[in-house]
Amino acid sequence: MSDVPSPEVAQPDDVLPLGELEDVDEVLDAVVARMGGARRDGQHEMARAVASALQHGERLMVQAGTGTGKSLAYLVPTLLHTVRSGERAVVSTATLALQRQVIGHDLPLVADVVADRLPREPSVALLKGWHNYVCKHKIAGGYPAEEDAALFDVAAAAPSAAEEHPAGAGREDSLGAQVVRVRAWAEETATGDRDDMVPGVSDRAWRQVSVTAMECLGPTCPLRSECFPEAARQAARAADVVVTNHAMLGIAASGSPGALPEFDVLVVDEAHELPARVTAQASVDLTAPAVERVARLARRHAADAAQALEDAGSVLRTVLTETPEGRWADALPPEVEGAVRAVGDAARQVVSAIKQDSVKAGASQGDAGGALVQTRSAALVLFEIADRLLSDRLKNRQDVVWCSRGSGPGEPTRINVAPLDVAGPIANALLADRGAVLTSATLTLGGTFDATAAAVGLGGGDYRASEVPSPFDYGKQGILYVARHLPPPGRDGTDPRVLDEIAELIEAAGGRTLGLFSSRRGATAAAEAMRERLDVPVLVQGEDSIASLVREFTADPAACLFGTLSLWQGVDVPGDACQLVLIDRIPFPRPDDPVMSARAEVVAQRGGNGFMAVSATHAALLLAQGAGRLIRRVQDRGVVAILDPRVAKARYGSFLTRSLPPLWPTTDPAVVRAALRRLRDEQPA
Repeated sequence: MSDVPSPEVAQPDDVLPLGELEDVDEVLDAVVARMGGARRDGQHEMARAVASALQHGERLMVQAGTGTGKSLAYLVPTLLHTVRSGERAVVSTATLALQRQVIGHDLPLVADVVADRLPREPSVALLKGWHNYVCKHKIAGGYPAEEDAALFDVAAAAPSAAEEHPAGAGREDSLGAQVVRVRAWAEETATGDRDDMVPGVSDRAWRQVSVTAMECLGPTCPLRSECFPEAARQAARAADVVVTNHAMLGIAASGSPGALPEFDVLVVDEAHELPARVTAQASVDLTAPAVERVARLARRHAADAAQALEDAGSVLRTVLTETPEGRWADALPPEVEGAVRAVGDAARQVVSAIKQDSVKAGASQGDAGGALVQTRSAALVLFEIADRLLSDRLKNRQDVVWCSRGSGPGEPTRINVAPLDVAGPIANALLADRGAVLTSATLTLGGTFDATAAAVGLGGGDYRASEVPSPFDYGKQGILYVARHLPPPGRDGTDPRVLDEIAELIEAAGGRTLGLFSSRRGATAAAEAMRERLDVPVLVQGEDSIASLVREFTADPAACLFGTLSLWQGVDVPGDACQLVLIDRIPFPRPDDPVMSARAEVVAQRGGNGFMAVSATHAALLLAQGAGRLIRRVQDRGVVAILDPRVAKARYGSFLTRSLPPLWPTTDPAVVRAALRRLRDEQPA
């Protein structure tokens, strides 16, 4: 935990000229009236704080409770400021749902309302990672056919891609039929954006029609003038406001500043997610199958180097088969280091053998140019991973490196590398020398901004803070129930007494339950037990896509939905369908989590409390997000039930509860069951 006290709450009225404040208030009122909504004081408070921060180039952290309407509260002052000042703003979200809301509804509405107050019409653009757009040159045969397996698990720089593109997407079609559909769609789409294709296709099919930025032929591509990702980037370079996602911010923070256009203002919605997304973008892994596949690609273009790379892949496979799982604290084991060095040397030979002139010369010769650049870029990725593993970053505590076994049949053993800390890259690449607004419903943990500020590089207090109250009366709308009488969670599965408690609560609520579990095994075991005991539908994550499960849960008031991390954040089920949120245990990270354990060690070495700074902070954020699933509207009523007695008994329990919405607290199960029955009986049959 940071020792730096949180800044005082921002007072925008004192620092922004009154005329501009009135303008922000007036426009926000007009936008809300256009939507048929009512004025919310918290929304105006936030809008004025944002306007002041942009005007003075400050970093502002705004915790805006659920129901505040924070997207309009930052879009109105941002659009007014960018057009009037000539600056460009980047607005980033963590989820596809919010991104669609911003670009498809909120921004056009605000732009229309402010148009007559500005010297010109504002312009907006949407920007995603290269791989999210169809490649016309690849469709035209400019690249060799993709193999079944992906070369690397490279993130597509799309927020929460799994929620929109699950592994089963397009399962009603064969791979060939899906590719045919994409080809037909590519001839009529104006954007080439994968998310604009309905119904979508599987990841395997999409790989047949898209390329990464490294695989792109660039200016030598014969279809450059028709390039969808390049068109998106040109639009972004001309726009006042660019809407993107946290994965793109992660790419920019990880050493690729050109991933984003030049910008003067940054607005980060769902800012609590930013450190995790930047960490994910800066993390890579190395496997023997990946090395062997690059060697196969290289056979046509660099035979000698390809053989060396294939031999290195075989050595790596043998070494990793005999290597135990776990984190390496200071250096790679000697045999692993030797295998990685051989991979790096051979990959460098492949890159050297494929000259850039050869790529240019082959650009117009069937798939020759595409094959060359694909091979060269794949070998370059291998070389960069090997070089990072062999650098001093592990010894200097910049990276965390560990070995992991595949969890399923055929999954390879991996050498994983992740950054130990992303606060510096976020602060230096994204926040320095510009106005920035970071907002979320869960920025204060344990009652202060300290932990979140430290995670994004603002631990020195170089920011202003504003805590905007929610329009909800949490104390009257909901109950926080901690089952103090239950046994503490163990490692041997769910205790029968916990299952009894779950059944009694669901029965009292008449279904209407969102069950948030810390493991897939726990969710499945509880679902099976409830299906045997209760006469209510119990839906379980993994049995269908998240979107389908949420729709079914919302449509049937008697239904329950059980799941893990994907349900803790972003699921929005307002109304009577969700009146009980069950949380099985405090969501601490696993003790053997390599990144979390390494971060805790560093805190302890510096004299801090590693458990509180890392594990408790991680758990507090997830608990706050999970509890936030209950009250989504002014009319909502219900109970958040935490079945882990440590919240009431452990010393860190108060830190966790200070991070939650201020619901009315109790540890009395009879009181909670009676309240749930009253809510159940109030509902129409």
